[in-house]
Amino acid sequence: MGKSRSHWLCFPFLKLTGSFRRFPLSKRSLIIASVCVVYLFFVVSQVGYTQQHRDRRTDKDKYRHARGLYNLDFGDAPPDSADLQTGASFVVPTRSNVVYITLKSKRQKPANIRGTIRPKLRRKVRRSKSANSAFTQNKLGTLERDAGQRNFARKTSWGETGDVDYKSLDIIPKSHTDAQTDSHISSIRIYSQRAPPWLSPQDVKAMRFLADAKVLRIKEVSHGDSPSLLIFEGEAGGSVTNQKHSKLSNVCGGQCGVISSPVDTTEVFAFHLDRVLGLNRTLPAVSRKFSFLHDGQPCPVVSWDASLYPEGLAAGLSTVRLTWGEYQSSLKQRCWHKNSSPKPDSGCSTVHHYEWTKLALFDFLLQINNRLDQSCCGFRPRQEDVCVELGHHADCGDQNHIQLTNIIHRGHDPRHLVFTNNKGFFDRNEDNLDFRLLEGIKELPEQAVSVLKSRRLREKLLQSLFLDQTYWESQGGRQGIDKLIDVIERRANVLLTYINAHGIKVITMNV
Repeated sequence: MGKSRSHWLCFPFLKLTGSFRRFPLSKRSLIIASVCVVYLFFVVSQVGYTQQHRDRRTDKDKYRHARGLYNLDFGDAPPDSADLQTGASFVVPTRSNVVYITLKSKRQKPANIRGTIRPKLRRKVRRSKSANSAFTQNKLGTLERDAGQRNFARKTSWGETGDVDYKSLDIIPKSHTDAQTDSHISSIRIYSQRAPPWLSPQDVKAMRFLADAKVLRIKEVSHGDSPSLLIFEGEAGGSVTNQKHSKLSNVCGGQCGVISSPVDTTEVFAFHLDRVLGLNRTLPAVSRKFSFLHDGQPCPVVSWDASLYPEGLAAGLSTVRLTWGEYQSSLKQRCWHKNSSPKPDSGCSTVHHYEWTKLALFDFLLQINNRLDQSCCGFRPRQEDVCVELGHHADCGDQNHIQLTNIIHRGHDPRHLVFTNNKGFFDRNEDNLDFRLLEGIKELPEQAVSVLKSRRLREKLLQSLFLDQTYWESQGGRQGIDKLIDVIERRANVLLTYINAHGIKVITMNV
């Protein structure tokens, strides 16, 4: 049965081959050539179809990737409907495209900050009244020279205000095209409808004003024995809280910013670090270029806060007077802890106990010594440091009587500190850190320490600093910012080791 079935199936093939053999040689060659041509055409058509199908899949993948790129958001989730209605965390994007900030999983070699960033060069000038007056004259002299107003005259006396009209100095953009470009493109780069969660809507609003507001007036003001301030008044809509301070209406009638020297760029980094750690004790700061100041170099601009001068400019900032010995005593007594009023003879200041812990952590990461260690008693200073030039370093023999400086609070809020004049140092090695800043500290804020432990400090700082395009570019872009963060990360590791070695408690501080 099987043999007959196979014979029946093979019979047509055998008959066809027998007929093919009886054909002449020429006809057989023609048939073979025709079959080869048909087979070749079939193979070519199949290869073309496969290539076309592959191209379509590639186009679909590109479209899918682009669609995901432009939907990138800083937040982990889409904005809620409640947020859109209240506007609590909703911001208007300033850019339409998106730039990825990628993080390397492991750095091969840590950046050496000493080989990449030069130490700050400080002029050897004495901090006296005459020196401050000369410094302010140089600043306004730059204004007059760049504006072409050689006949501009002003009075420089303590307590008086020098007022420079923006229009009279002819400080305008170089061309109408530049003015249009500046009005449409903000130096604050926000690509999504949500800014990083550690920046409040008020922070974003203040940053945009400081970076993009049209300068209407420049003022040089003097306050007490401190160096004078260079303040610009900008054009901004909406109500401003500073207007309620009638005593200071002659300083800033609207919304203003304080212009610092280009060497004080740490103010901008300090602002973002403060927000990332959740301390919220610094004033908003951005980097901005002024064509009529410092040859167009980027300058730190800090938000003006009139509440820091509750009794007027003549009285100066609202400062806490405290010596090092009294400060250590207040740390032991935990003043104002659990809202309990200290005894009248306790020597406690008006500052809450938790504020000192936040200040110590913040100052240690940035190595700011002009508050708790003005005399540079906790590290080896250099000859060009201010404490050596002014002879303060010699006072370390009697440390208990050294006066703390720059301890500032708002007039209506004496319990909380405001971190101003944040001049940090990135060129100080780990073997010369100022541990005096942590002396007497037995507790640290949990939120800030958790950020240091989470290994996400670099990611958050990159996202935050990337918003300020002028500062980002002035530090050398991603490469320069990474070197600065390298320093903070190494100090954070030293701080975490210090916490474990000294048994410092990490607690929640909601005061």
